Amino acid sequence: MAAATEEDTSGLLAPLKNPTFRSVFLASQLSSLGWLMQTVALSWLMVTIATSDVMVALVQAASTLPTFFLAIFVGAIADNYNRRIVMIVGRSLMMAASAMLVILMALGITNAWIILAFSFLDGCGIALADPAWRASLGDMLERRHIPSAVTLLNVGFNTVRSVGPALGGFIVAAFGPMVTFALTTLGFVAPLTALLRNKWKVPSSSLPREALVTAIYDGLRFTAISSEIKTTIARGTLFGVAGTALLALLPLVARDQLKAGPIAYGILMAGFGAGALLAGLANPRLRRRFVQEGMFVVACIACAACALALALTSNLAVATVSLALGGAGWVTGWSGLGVNVQLASPRWVVGRTISIYSAFTYGGIAAGSWLWGTIAENHSLSWALGASAGASLVVAALGFKLPISNRFESELEPSGSFDAPSVALDLKPRSGPILVTTEYLITDDNVDLFLEVMRKRRHVQSRVGARQWTLTRDVREPSRWLETYRTPTWMDFHRIHHRLTAADKQLDQELLGLTPEAHPPKTTILVERPTGAARKPSPVPYVSQK
Repeated sequence: MAAATEEDTSGLLAPLKNPTFRSVFLASQLSSLGWLMQTVALSWLMVTIATSDVMVALVQAASTLPTFFLAIFVGAIADNYNRRIVMIVGRSLMMAASAMLVILMALGITNAWIILAFSFLDGCGIALADPAWRASLGDMLERRHIPSAVTLLNVGFNTVRSVGPALGGFIVAAFGPMVTFALTTLGFVAPLTALLRNKWKVPSSSLPREALVTAIYDGLRFTAISSEIKTTIARGTLFGVAGTALLALLPLVARDQLKAGPIAYGILMAGFGAGALLAGLANPRLRRRFVQEGMFVVACIACAACALALALTSNLAVATVSLALGGAGWVTGWSGLGVNVQLASPRWVVGRTISIYSAFTYGGIAAGSWLWGTIAENHSLSWALGASAGASLVVAALGFKLPISNRFESELEPSGSFDAPSVALDLKPRSGPILVTTEYLITDDNVDLFLEVMRKRRHVQSRVGARQWTLTRDVREPSRWLETYRTPTWMDFHRIHHRLTAADKQLDQELLGLTPEAHPPKTTILVERPTGAARKPSPVPYVSQK
């Protein structure tokens, strides 16, 4: 167990031994380098043509809003379709948006709304590709390597962040934005090539693909039931709102407080990325020594200290060092949150939970970008940065009410075994709705234990897709209890049992031990049949002994 949870530098690099992960990961870093260069060019171009501070801050908001609006749909797509193909489509969209921007710049067609539009289009590509990429980590790698892989994604992105902005600032200053956009377009070729050349084995399922509406419903339901994921989403969203001022207002810091140009802006971004890189390298050791909540609180404090320092300084060196501290807090916070979502999600729903998490956190970043930009325009830049620092401290203090767990591994993987009941009716996959009832005979001595087990069972059954779960007691025969739930179709009934873990199925044995040997639990499966508009559906029973 110690070997499984203990992480060091070699553990951080272990995922790179996998050739498929290594190829896609390295190609993605080249793409990220180009995207960061483009971000610098877009932000600085907006500074030069827009008179509103809000429009400058909205450049970042425009690239994050698609993740908020499209996340639940792309998450369901990532869980039901080939994730590699989904990644290829997303990356192709990003390359097409960048290429169109080059063409428009060459034709001299540029304004603030075009900048926001193509930032939004880039964001759509990211919204489609990123959940599929992160959900694919569990397909490419052993589960024990996922924490290192998630950290590597943050380390890799922030490594190029320490170079990309400075390089982008230099290229914008020397050659102009159009050259930067052209280089970005070429950078997007690398991940497309890697994805086209590499294929990885994905666990096959004997069940057909879920309907999109059902998949979305099950993803939302699982997330709503998981207290771990809900807490991670809540803290992550607020962390994004509070901390995004560091990046959203940075062009204004360079222009107004430091009285500098795009090269200085690139240097500031490089400082942010360097701090994030160092923190990412130290992350495995920190995870081994400290609980996740403590690390997250320190991350919030680091971001608050950075924002406060930026509000008070007009010196480039001081601002760069402060941003290194902010970058360290930024990557530490997001790495821990991302690992928790991955490990708290079974494979059948991981794309949806990651997407829902991304929707809220990116939505928080977008809302924060607008909020701090508005405050900077209506009050002052220093006032906005100071308010951001205070908000980060509030997010840290929320740990007393919403602490983040320290998860190293997951026990949520399906057991993979299910003996489907034989039926006398010719049921089709879409037959339904299905009503399932299980009858228990419980003596008075076992009622308290029975209710405790059923509380767990309700959570388990609802998590995997059971709807309208109820537990009822016979008023004339109090020892008789009925557990009831519904599924939309016969195939959804099968999905529920395929999703149960070994620990979930252990509850069946506990319930069996609470019932008399002569009267074991009895399960009845019924399918609703319409009998006319004026009459209620009449269930047709199938009875089996469990």
